[in-house]
Amino acid sequence: MVKIGIIGGSGLDDPKLLKEYKEIDTTTKYGKPSSPLTSGKINDVEVVIIARHGRGHKISQTHVNNKANIQALKEQGCTHILATTACGSLKEEIGRGDLIILDQFIDFTKHRFATFNDDFSDGIKHVSMASPFNEHLRNSLIETSKELGFKTHEKGTVITIEGPRFSTKAESLMFRQFADVINMSIAPECVLANELGIPYAAIAMSTDYDCWKSDEEPVTWKEILKIFEQNAENVKRLLINVIPRIKGIKKEVVKESYEHLKKKIRTIPHWPKQGVMFRDITTLLKDPQGFNDTLEAFYQRYKNEKIDVVAAIESRGFILGGALAHKLGTGFIPLRKPGKLPYETIGYDYVKEYGPDRIEIHKDAISPGQNVLLIDDLIATGDTALAAIKLIEKLGGKIHECAFIVELPELKGREKIKDYKFFKLIEFEGE
Repeated sequence: MVKIGIIGGSGLDDPKLLKEYKEIDTTTKYGKPSSPLTSGKINDVEVVIIARHGRGHKISQTHVNNKANIQALKEQGCTHILATTACGSLKEEIGRGDLIILDQFIDFTKHRFATFNDDFSDGIKHVSMASPFNEHLRNSLIETSKELGFKTHEKGTVITIEGPRFSTKAESLMFRQFADVINMSIAPECVLANELGIPYAAIAMSTDYDCWKSDEEPVTWKEILKIFEQNAENVKRLLINVIPRIKGIKKEVVKESYEHLKKKIRTIPHWPKQGVMFRDITTLLKDPQGFNDTLEAFYQRYKNEKIDVVAAIESRGFILGGALAHKLGTGFIPLRKPGKLPYETIGYDYVKEYGPDRIEIHKDAISPGQNVLLIDDLIATGDTALAAIKLIEKLGGKIHECAFIVELPELKGREKIKDYKFFKLIEFEGE
């Protein structure tokens, strides 16, 4: 039976994550854990949450009883442990709010009791720590985080310092040579979990740039809390969605955060012909918050990807595609109906649900080898998207992904472009 232990950092020990939750006050042979345990269920999987620094963050890093925390989770029958933590970025490319699925640590602590093997009276015990973070858990976190559209770094070395003070600038510059992020919590926990044979993985959220960056203010606790609170919901959503995957349940990622966008899209029956339920995104676009949330969802998914240009299909695709290209800092390419582009074009004829059609692109729109993000407002039968792909590839472009606001799955458009990466925000089933 799978039972997940969650070690929550600031704001991520929320019992409301759980259904049917109850508190357990316990003591181990190593003393009391940092907080009472909260036991309950997430997606019908048993979960136990502990607050690393106690309720209200009252315990400093050096005085966290990591041995009692890990032992308490073991005694509750936890088969896996997921930890959450704030961290400082030591790399330019790791921005505030980014998620890092750690794969290595450097332990720079000085006063922690980071082993259960205090003596060898029962035999010599040296635990391998070559790959300290469990790969199954890491891969599950990476896959789920990307499906949710979060900016995710698939690897990262964390250097854990003693604290509670922050680094000097000299230390921060030194740490940059060896690690990607810095925090005060993870290494001792990870060691202890490995010693007990419990698979362990950590979700690190970047909140600051420590003090190495000359164009940034040095880190402060106030700034850490501000960024963490702004992005804590992302970590909660990741935890909620990854837990069934750890158990081996093949479950689609929950997209609650996009449901409010779905409600802003108007449905017009029998347009442009009888029997068609037309999904009109103009009502979404005229809503300032709805438009912003839509754009931000795509931006978060692609801001760390290597995309050279955004290509969009006439005409509603231009609205989102142009704004996204500007936000990503890439070029923008329009694919248009015949006779709309002024320079030399190539075209592709196809048949869509309403009859024959054609789209065209300028001959010099794409350079060979460029990575192209193809975007449109909606995918129905997939014929227009496939036509666009053919034109882009004819010019030597490489499709990074095909992205849509809306998918109509009953029309099986995704099957037409099954050889390409696919992303959609929301879907409408047939009515």
